[in-house]
Amino acid sequence: ANPLPGATWDLLPHFLLEPADVYIVKNKPVSLACRATPATQIYFKCNGEWVHQGDHITQHSTDRSSGLPVMEVRIDISRQQVEKIFGLEEYWCQCVAWSSSGTTKSQKAYVRIAYLRKNFEQEPAAKEVPIDQGIVLPCRPPEGIPPAEVEWLRNEELVDPALDANVDVTPEPSAAITVYVNGGWSTWTEWSACSASCGRGWQKRSRSCTNPTPLNGGATCEGQSLQKSACTTLCPVDGGWSEWSKWSVCGLDCTHWRSRECSEPAPRNGGQECQGPELETRNCTSELCTHTASGPEDVALYVGLIAVAVCLVLLLLVGVLVYCRKKEGLDADVADSSILTAGFQPVSIKPSKADNSNLLTIQPDLSTTTMTYQGSLCPRQDGPGKFQLSNGHLLSALGAGRHTLHHSSPSAEGVDFVTRLSTQSCFRSLPRGTANVAYGTFNFLGGRLMIPNTGISLLIPPDAIPRGKIYEVYLTLHKQEDVRLPLAGCQTLLSPIVSCGPPGVLLTRPVILAMGHCVEASAENWSIRLKKQSCEGSWEDVLHLGEEPASELYYCQLEPQACYVFTEQLGRFALVGESLSMAASKRLKLVLFAPASCSSLEYNIRVYCLSDTQDVLKEVIQLEKQMGGQLIGAPRVLHFKDSYHNLRLSIHDMPSSLWKSKLLASYQEIPFYHIWSGLQPYLHCTFTLERLSPSTCELACKIWIWQVEGDGQSFTINLNIAKDTRFSDWLAPDGEAGPAALVGPSAFKIPFLIRQKIISSLDAPCARGADWRTLAQKLNLNSHLSFFALKPSPTAMILNLWEARHFPSGNLAQLAAAVAEVGKQDSSLFAVSEAEC
Repeated sequence: ANPLPGATWDLLPHFLLEPADVYIVKNKPVSLACRATPATQIYFKCNGEWVHQGDHITQHSTDRSSGLPVMEVRIDISRQQVEKIFGLEEYWCQCVAWSSSGTTKSQKAYVRIAYLRKNFEQEPAAKEVPIDQGIVLPCRPPEGIPPAEVEWLRNEELVDPALDANVDVTPEPSAAITVYVNGGWSTWTEWSACSASCGRGWQKRSRSCTNPTPLNGGATCEGQSLQKSACTTLCPVDGGWSEWSKWSVCGLDCTHWRSRECSEPAPRNGGQECQGPELETRNCTSELCTHTASGPEDVALYVGLIAVAVCLVLLLLVGVLVYCRKKEGLDADVADSSILTAGFQPVSIKPSKADNSNLLTIQPDLSTTTMTYQGSLCPRQDGPGKFQLSNGHLLSALGAGRHTLHHSSPSAEGVDFVTRLSTQSCFRSLPRGTANVAYGTFNFLGGRLMIPNTGISLLIPPDAIPRGKIYEVYLTLHKQEDVRLPLAGCQTLLSPIVSCGPPGVLLTRPVILAMGHCVEASAENWSIRLKKQSCEGSWEDVLHLGEEPASELYYCQLEPQACYVFTEQLGRFALVGESLSMAASKRLKLVLFAPASCSSLEYNIRVYCLSDTQDVLKEVIQLEKQMGGQLIGAPRVLHFKDSYHNLRLSIHDMPSSLWKSKLLASYQEIPFYHIWSGLQPYLHCTFTLERLSPSTCELACKIWIWQVEGDGQSFTINLNIAKDTRFSDWLAPDGEAGPAALVGPSAFKIPFLIRQKIISSLDAPCARGADWRTLAQKLNLNSHLSFFALKPSPTAMILNLWEARHFPSGNLAQLAAAVAEVGKQDSSLFAVSEAEC
């Protein structure tokens, strides 16, 4: 019925439209609306606070049936408004309408941020069943707001149970569907023969997706159907004749002779023998020689010639034996250290005093091609014919023999070296500068390359380079913007991109590449792979950490801050990870910089969010030095999770009477994917502040850095911007990190002779367990026993890894104690007889 005249405004307002629950999808704002009659005013209240009048959109109209005035109001809600409410579980809004008779409130409308996790809580698993049976495929969708709706696809087409009697979709855990079969891999074939009959080549093996074959739209097999592995075939060398010797004196039979040898080169590796005679005779008197019977004088001559020949043969044999003895004993003769009471310690290389004959007496000169050392293989013992290992003492002080150690030093300056390599096709992507390049010339004695202040090094163990070979080797750190590393899906770069080479170097034992990483590794959260780039530019997975290696050429020891890559092929490497759950996290290094002094009213604070590796921090420090920045406090570590949430930064507690922020929003934000990929190394935000008076020199504030729905870090800042503050002492100055290349024994902490003795004593299996396996256990390397066992010398692999992990500050006494404990299990393990000396 129509209201009576004059009673229009005596009615309480009632709502024709009330705000409803709504979800914010991505970053799009949402609208809330309400409509009431009769109403003189309508306003929204959100979380107990009135919404500003200017944020309302109002429309007036008249209800045709009643003739009463109608008022409609709308507001927009953004994602930032919802996320700004800290500590409250939900964000809500309601309308309040007024008339002359009073007020009326609408129902509450909840505004929630919609999200959907990326991983299903339970996924349907592939099963094999007979064709005439049904199968139940359970599926629990990912957690999300609002709850996810599930649709089934078969062969990429939507399944409609109303149209297909073979399929029943139900919220109960049962369903009958037609069966399809996913493909499965067959076993690998045997490795093919090497593609090159001479030199380096490839061999391959294959498998097929036939166990079982995909059926009825089943998924094909994932992974590689073909694997390649490098191989080396010794090249046959055909023999070649030397020059003919001079003609002999004319003999009694009127002939003289000359000879040649099949030695230039001698045949080897199945090469053909020389064709033709090795001895040639001819007449020397033109048939005028008189033949006479041999008398007593001839017999004496022949006896004398035979005696001289026997003496020459004996001298030749003695010379050959001495040469072989020197060549075989070169490894053991390089004795440049002794065992002290606290373990084995390197012997001082300073000139020794006259009364100390057991120490090295000649100062080695690394700039020459020959270094002479004093020392003998075994000390002279006056007692019994054996000395015993006990309490960490492997050998006594060295004796007083002379042995010569040869090595090669770099033949070019750094720029010339890099420029020369960069002209070759495989090296054109090397940086032209020398700041992140280390290089050296190495032979079978091995050595070490290091890039200062980056945590990146390359260990070349003894005998990794074949004897008689000398290689120029380099180690390079690449800037990530200079190398294209394709990442798929949720993959992320976890380490620097490092090159060692040249790639064609022939190695007989693995070298060890050490580099930092930023992953909080765990088997259930991460799938981590070692990638290697070929000369053609493509990146390949050469190792999946946690699985059996597909090739014996590569292995990786992953530790909390660094990884150690064993490789028998040099090249370009990087560590890439793919998260398996939202609990997977990377370590970020948070670093703050600000100008050392300020001459204007503006003052900038730069906050860097870096991957937690030394090389990235080094680059930022060098960049800030050029910009005149100073470090504010020590860096902090933040664990950044794979939760799709951005990183936020805000500034607080700044005295408003002295300073003001020129930032319009309450916080800054770095997108999740910019950080997670790891391909943008110097991500940072800048807080621009303005001091209200030029006389203000003190700045006190707090900077918060956190991941949405995660833990954070805070920096408390107290600065005097009138003073020029130097960088903190914890930063290592350039040039004080030691030499970039070490060659020969100086590159190793374990003395060469001691190393050889440990290897020869522990390589052989021992029934009492006193072998390399016990040493690995005492050094906490039990998980790598299968890899060590594949190598010709497992003990050498263990000692090489120890050298890579502990240089230059490793505790040699602790290693000596571990070896001594192994020796206690077998009292005769390190006994050496006098005859061995």
